[in-house]
Amino acid sequence: MEAFLDTFFNIDIMLQALPLLLKGAVVTLKLCAVVIVLGLCGGLMLALGALSPRRWLRWSSIVYIDLFRAVPPLVLLVFVYSGLPFAGIRLSPFVAVVIAFFLNNSAYFAEVFRAGITSVPKGQSEAARATGLSPVQCMGYIVLPQAVRNVLPDLLSNTVEVVKLTSLASVVSLSELLYSANMARSVTYNSSPLVMAAILYLAVLWPLVRVISRYQRGLAVN
Repeated sequence: MEAFLDTFFNIDIMLQALPLLLKGAVVTLKLCAVVIVLGLCGGLMLALGALSPRRWLRWSSIVYIDLFRAVPPLVLLVFVYSGLPFAGIRLSPFVAVVIAFFLNNSAYFAEVFRAGITSVPKGQSEAARATGLSPVQCMGYIVLPQAVRNVLPDLLSNTVEVVKLTSLASVVSLSELLYSANMARSVTYNSSPLVMAAILYLAVLWPLVRVISRYQRGLAVN
């Protein structure tokens, strides 16, 4: 037991590694902010495209959504970072991660938005159009607010997955939280920095998970 505690819960090593891990956590939070915002915007555009009456737009959006939901994010990341240089396109690790995760997460957010939009009764859109609202106004003022409310738990759950997904960025040597923890582990020959990184992930994700749970219970009561 003493060897286990010394290997995984060495407080002295945790405290020594903490400044490096906090720097990695800042990079992780920046990455999450960019990817989540881009993913939400891209997902909404894809969802509207998938529901468009224009056949070419509808089918191109559906193909995009199905394709990037099927491709493993790690494979996509390696392709963007290591494959594009062969085409003369060299990207920094941060930009490569943002592009790869945007392609993946926008497809998942699109499905969530599409489910929310289709959950709003068509009669409400027809009633709004009868009052003189344009299709864009109808979507922005009537449909989308209800759609987002209907699928908010799923949007938040996807956001949690994005935060966890950023740990894959260590593959391309981006100095995010997990990469920093691995660097500290390689220097100290001790796994305590990895445990400390897990604690920091928990500190970020636990409040969000609790918000999702409370919101879902509130919906069940209503």
